[in-house]
Amino acid sequence: MTPLIALEHLWSVAECDPAALESVVIDGNDPGLPSVYRVGTLAAAAIGAMALAAAECFRLRTGRRQRVEVEMRRALASFRSERYLRVNDGPAPELRGPLTGFYETRDGRWIQLHTNFEHHRDGVLKVLGCANDRAAVVEAIRGWNGAALDQTLADAGLCAALIRTPREWTALEQAAAIADLPLFQIERIGDAPPEPVGSGVERPLAGTRVLDLSRIIAGPVAGRALAQHGAEVLLVSGPHLPNIPPLVIDNGRGKRSAVVDLRHADGCAALASLTAEADVFLQAYRPGALAARGFSPEDAARMRPGIVYVSICAYGHTGPWANRRGFDSLVQSASGIAWNETQAAQAASPQHLPCQALDHGTGYLAAFGAMVALARRATEGGSWHVRLSLAQTGRWLQSLGQIEGGRRAPDVTLDDLRDCLETVESPFGKVLGTSPAELLSETQPFFGRPPVPIGTDEARWIA
Repeated sequence: MTPLIALEHLWSVAECDPAALESVVIDGNDPGLPSVYRVGTLAAAAIGAMALAAAECFRLRTGRRQRVEVEMRRALASFRSERYLRVNDGPAPELRGPLTGFYETRDGRWIQLHTNFEHHRDGVLKVLGCANDRAAVVEAIRGWNGAALDQTLADAGLCAALIRTPREWTALEQAAAIADLPLFQIERIGDAPPEPVGSGVERPLAGTRVLDLSRIIAGPVAGRALAQHGAEVLLVSGPHLPNIPPLVIDNGRGKRSAVVDLRHADGCAALASLTAEADVFLQAYRPGALAARGFSPEDAARMRPGIVYVSICAYGHTGPWANRRGFDSLVQSASGIAWNETQAAQAASPQHLPCQALDHGTGYLAAFGAMVALARRATEGGSWHVRLSLAQTGRWLQSLGQIEGGRRAPDVTLDDLRDCLETVESPFGKVLGTSPAELLSETQPFFGRPPVPIGTDEARWIA
């Protein structure tokens, strides 16, 4: 499948106007990175669909259609944005904790631990009954069968995944649950009068307010994409929630950042006040977590008729794994993607995709879905719910087919991509990061704000 055909598929799933497709051009073909999967196709199609949706939002308000261009090379740079991030001409802070990685089990299987947050690491060490030392963890895991440890860690609310073959994944009830779902869903959840997308003529989302209640990559990338097309994006984090410093920097570009504590009534009241004046409510908590605080999609639609509520999760909003904690690499491991990459590489230990493609793909698809819903609100009114998951994005990537010899493609270094990068001065210092991958003929995307530390701003909208 070519990137343009993949984009046309996304446009069709979202039931968008086919005439708009005449305005988009995608350059490049896979393999753009060493992988048997069509990662470049996913990147170019997802970013292209998002950019075309931005152009459509602009057309609805101004009557002017734009030309959209996406180069796969630039799209893949964006899909690896955290890898190319530099601060003060040096490497960004470390992304991963020292215990994160693959371990061989007693029965010859492999399991991946994800222990980048201290409380996840400490929970795993408690289950294993060993010291905070990689050699001790290796020895402890050799005493477990893989499937038993995978289930035990999941039951404890911890982050791990057994390396499964595609056939093993397909046999699971969770795979069957999401097999019946489309790649993403855009559903009307309430009535509201039509209202335009944003205001003015300078940028597609100028005047659009976005609440970003997400961390790590997928949700923050969605918020970042909306910001680069002119939305006012307010990142809202809890004071007790851990973050990963380089991702705060990379995905915080274009956003303001506030702290709201939903464990207390005044924090919930503050978020309700923000929601009442928002256009988009973007969240990546596990299914049901925000509903327990009074911020379900239906709650938000009552607070703000006309809201576009975007939900992102790991394994899908339905099925026995709906509440299982997960990250991109874990979904790769669980769903057979890592197994196929390992087989193609003929490697002695498991291999992942050459980028966090499920995270970034889901993030750009979430921004795409949000803009499609905003466009629908402009033409027919209503409140809307957009739902996505990393596992559904992974399923689509797998459906695109594999590339024979794709692992032999050369890797891409920072020096290969200097023209895809830009520098901004920030409270963190001089930040070098990827620039937006898409080109629009009238409203070029850009980040209007540098990244800032969590909690820099007040929890309010700009007047």
